[in-house]
Amino acid sequence: MIAKILKDRFKKVKFLLLDVDGVLTDGRIVYDSNGNDSKFFDVHDGLGVHLLGRMGIKTILITAKGSGSIKPRAKDMRVEAVYENILPKTKVYDKVCKKYGLKDSEICFVGDDLVDLCVLKKAGVPVATHNAAREIKQAALYVTKRDGGRGAVREVAELILRSKGLWQKALEIYA
Repeated sequence: MIAKILKDRFKKVKFLLLDVDGVLTDGRIVYDSNGNDSKFFDVHDGLGVHLLGRMGIKTILITAKGSGSIKPRAKDMRVEAVYENILPKTKVYDKVCKKYGLKDSEICFVGDDLVDLCVLKKAGVPVATHNAAREIKQAALYVTKRDGGRGAVREVAELILRSKGLWQKALEIYA
């Protein structure tokens, strides 16, 4: 059970913004002999993002490092937009707020490392993964019980949906 103050903050969320490496993936990057990279994504995180979308909560990915594997995964999850090779990430954060008419309190951002600190300080619901850098955890309102790429995003998706009273409706999709 989450504290009432956390539930109240998660209840206001209209958009989920996510870092990719270390949040949607476990942080490992594997290069083949041709220099192509591979990333490991968690299927549970993907379903969490998909459920948010089905319930009207959009997700946007913001990553400092681009990769050929990000856009196909984003398409699978039906995210609203993907922004790659972005530093500082606040450039996209400010653009998203303006484009969609959002207040900081309506945005949940999940990060894990120092490049995410600037967005964590602006988002109304800043979240760190369990395995995040110490400074990220200190800036977060909530630290997930799960590691990045290992269900942390699904945990956040469920917190948002449960706080908004939408979890049962989301379950009905698969009942």
